[in-house]
Formats: sequence, structure tokens, C-alpha cells
Amino acid sequence: MTRRHTRSFGFAVALGLAGLAGCGDSAPEGTAASAPAESTATAPAADAGASAAPVAETAYGRVRGFEDDGILTFMGVRYGADTAETRFAAPAAPAPWDGVVDALAYGASCPQTPTGNPGGLFTSWQPDPVPPMDEDCLFLNVWTPALDDGGARPVMVWFHGGGFSSGNGSSTAYHGARLARRGDVVVVTVNHRLNVFGYLALGHYGEGFEDSAVAGVLDMVRALEWVRDNIAGFGGDPDTVMIFGESGGGAKVSTLMATPAAEGLFHRAVVQSGAMLRFPEQAAAQAAADQVVANLGLTAETIDEIRTLPVTAIQQAFAGTGAATAPSIDGRTLTRHPFEPDAAPSGRNVPLMLGTNRTESSLFLGGQNPDVFDITWPGVEQALAAAYPDKDVAAIVAGYRALDPDAAPADVYFEATTDARWLAGHVLQAERKVAQGGAPAYLYLFDWDTPVDGGRWRSPHALEIGFVFDNVANSESMSGVGEAQHQLAGILADTWIAFARTGDPNNAAIPRWPAYDLDTRPVMVFDLPPEVIEDARGAQRALFDDSAAYGNRYQP
Repeated sequence: MTRRHTRSFGFAVALGLAGLAGCGDSAPEGTAASAPAESTATAPAADAGASAAPVAETAYGRVRGFEDDGILTFMGVRYGADTAETRFAAPAAPAPWDGVVDALAYGASCPQTPTGNPGGLFTSWQPDPVPPMDEDCLFLNVWTPALDDGGARPVMVWFHGGGFSSGNGSSTAYHGARLARRGDVVVVTVNHRLNVFGYLALGHYGEGFEDSAVAGVLDMVRALEWVRDNIAGFGGDPDTVMIFGESGGGAKVSTLMATPAAEGLFHRAVVQSGAMLRFPEQAAAQAAADQVVANLGLTAETIDEIRTLPVTAIQQAFAGTGAATAPSIDGRTLTRHPFEPDAAPSGRNVPLMLGTNRTESSLFLGGQNPDVFDITWPGVEQALAAAYPDKDVAAIVAGYRALDPDAAPADVYFEATTDARWLAGHVLQAERKVAQGGAPAYLYLFDWDTPVDGGRWRSPHALEIGFVFDNVANSESMSGVGEAQHQLAGILADTWIAFARTGDPNNAAIPRWPAYDLDTRPVMVFDLPPEVIEDARGAQRALFDDSAAYGNRYQP
């Protein structure tokens, strides 16, 4: 078997984590001959069998779901009030309701700019129908094997990608039925405020705007509080909650580990291709917010009008300002960076699993310019020199070629532009977690190449999601479908389930996976078969480390 663990390095062009269809949108159903088809059920026929439909009790009222091949499904469950009523402020609790409210379809997504679909890789992720966009967006979805049965099942709470700017919890790649069935777990996906509505740093304008820079974080905290208070009724254990997310979702997980208000609301954390070291600087975030205010024609004296302006007016004023790229330190909810200069104390006792895909940047670079799939050796040096004029790119390329003489130019380009940023950034976050001396960290590398488009994408950003959720049929446009895909999906799903259950990823599907340490640096390399490699791709990272730029990628 040809392995490429010994080459890679990476930067994530300006596309970054923020505006990517694959990291936050959703998708239709695929089929597979070698395994049961994944479900993308959104609702039964109107009122069909309503009397037999499952009804769950929440703290605010009862909700009616439906059964999906033995899994009870509740979609669009309200966990917060309409954020149009709390714009730029902390979320409010929902008003209690009488009777039974239907939870049969995904709730609205936060207003956002539609994102792209590089190479069509995310086509099969799109739900049908596509949920609307609305400020009334504080909804979550629950998949569970049983209701209120004392099952005390592990709870797996997913925060979607799309940076802090786009996406939702409604992608068919995130559909939780197969994971819930496979692991006897409860799966939850969450919508929350994004972009200008979630992270506009207006705190310096005074009373009523103190939480504007972290409103989306407070939404996530409220969702976790909803899980704490309600999940036992859905068969889950509020004391065994794992948060996980990919890309921007991984950054949200990193953020929650540095959020004292979230401490105790989750007990394990998984960061998939989204390690976050530092927040945007407060001064820069506030200066960008000032530009939005000026674009709206407002001043410090008239700022209260921003609460009632049309959504479209705020979006237009926000465009191009660089504001609200991520939460920033507000001194109340967030008082420090998540993993800089060290790991935040509030996450000390939370086991962490984190990792990247081998060629994260193939999605960004190839999606932006398909010609790079046919890049030449001189082209690799030219591209790297343009991005890194202060580096000896000839020596970097020569080093990669020496480590893997069979590598094609595109291999080196995608791997180098992944290792230096993505992998190096996750290694740095793992190192700081280990140095904290609390709960362990486990580092992985996803090293399986998709056969889609003749394999040219290699192992791109977001590829692993369909495997983690055991949803490769729903992710057919990204991963293809077949025996190998379902075998690898079983390995990843069982590993994530094991971690959710115990805080230790070890299970019968993988070789023994030691916790990360600073001496042997064990890395679980997910491929067929999976294997543990000490300091996987360490030789490549030694050629070029651009983790500082990776850590600063959310700066305005």
C-alpha cells in the first residue's frame, strides 16, 4: 500500500473556513448496494399515523416527531426565542407552548450569504426542501433510539462548519439516524446565529450591546443548556455529552472549551479540521464593526436603530467590511484566547480528539482554480513563492520530493499547503492541551483518498464527515459509495461513538491508540487499515511551519 504520511504541509487560501458549501450546507439521499441506504427523512406524510407518532416532553412544551427506521426523529425543535427580538444580545428562552408542536422538518437557518459548491462535491449534502433563512433560527434536531426510557445514552452534539459565517445543522451528511442506531446514542445538530448577527463587536456602544461579539457563542451555550435540561426525556445522559464539529464547527468546539459559561455542559470534545488557537483582536473587531455602523448611516447616538433595521440592510452594510469573522474577547463570556499562549483552563478536564485530512487544501485550491490539478514542478515553486516570498520554496519542494520520490506535483502542492498550516495548527493545539496536564488529547490524520473525479481531490477538507456519521451514501458526491467506503465509515463511526461513551477512542475497529504525548507523538492514521504512526508527517512539518498564519486566519 502506498502511504503518504511522510509528505505534506499546508495553507488554506483566502477561502479559508468561512464560506464553503461543504462545511455547512446539506444534501439529498444516496443509495448503496453494500449497506442500507442512509435516510434523509424530513417528515412523514401530513398527519399520516399522527396518533402513533412519538411525542417528547421538553421544559417548554411537547413536540411530535416521527420514526425513521427504528430511530425517533425530532427536527426543528426550538431551544431559544426568535433572535429578531434579541438582535445583538444574548438569546432568550422560548416562550412555553400548550398542546403538541410538530417537529417534522428542519428549522430556519441564520441569514447568510449563499456559498459555493467546489467541483460539485457537496451536491448530495443538500436537504430537500432547503430550509429557509430567518433570524428566528434557534432550532436543533434530535435522533434517538427511545424516549424517556432511562437509557442514559451518550449524547453527541454536532456544531456545523462554514466558519462562523455560514451553514446550518440540516445537511444530510449530518443526518443522525444511522449514528444513533449504530451506537445506541443520541445525536443532536444545532442552528445558531452567524456572521454579522452572531459576532458583530458592538460592545463599545454601551448598554444592550455587551454580548454582541459573542451572541452566537451564547446561542451554543443555550443549546447545551437545553441538552442538559431536556435530553434525559429523549433517552440521553446529560452527564455524558460530547461536542464535535468540522471546520468552523471545530473552531466552535475549540471556542466552547475556552468558554467558562459552557464548563460542565459537555464532557468530551472533537475538533475535525478546525483547531482554533486565537480569536480576532478586539480592537480590530470593533473597528470593523464601526465600519458596518457607518455604512448604515448610524452613530453612537442613533445606534439603537440597528435593532430594528431590515436584515437585508444590515447584510449590505456588513459586506466587505471584514467584521464578525468570529467571536472576539468581550471580557464577559470570553476572557482569553482558546489555545494561546496555552490551553484555556475551562477545558482542562475535557478529553480532546482532533485531527486533519491529508490534503485539506485540495478543496480550496482546486475549487478556486481547477488548473492546479495539473500543476507542474515549476508551477508548484511559483505558487508557493507567491504565497511565501520569504521562504526557500525550492528547498521545501526538494525536501518533499526526497521524502516521496513518486509524488506528483499536485501531491506536493496540496500536501505542503496542508501540513504547514492545517496539520501544524492541530499539532500545536494538541501540544498545548497535553502541556496543560489535564485530560488527554488524541491526534489523528485522515489519509483516505476519494475516488470521485478520478481521485484528483485526494483527501480534501470535509471528506471525513460522511464517514463519521456513517452516512457515505448521503455523501456520495464527496466520497463515492462502495465496500471500502462503508468499511471505513464503520471504523470512524465506531471510534467517535467510543469516544463519546468513555472519553477514550479505543475500540475493536482500530489498533490501540495511545494518547498524544510530546515524546513519541502517536497519531492514528485513518485509512484501510488504520494504523498508529509516531509523529506522522513530522518530517514534512519540519520543512515548513506556517501554524502562526493558521492561528490568525479569523483576523479581520
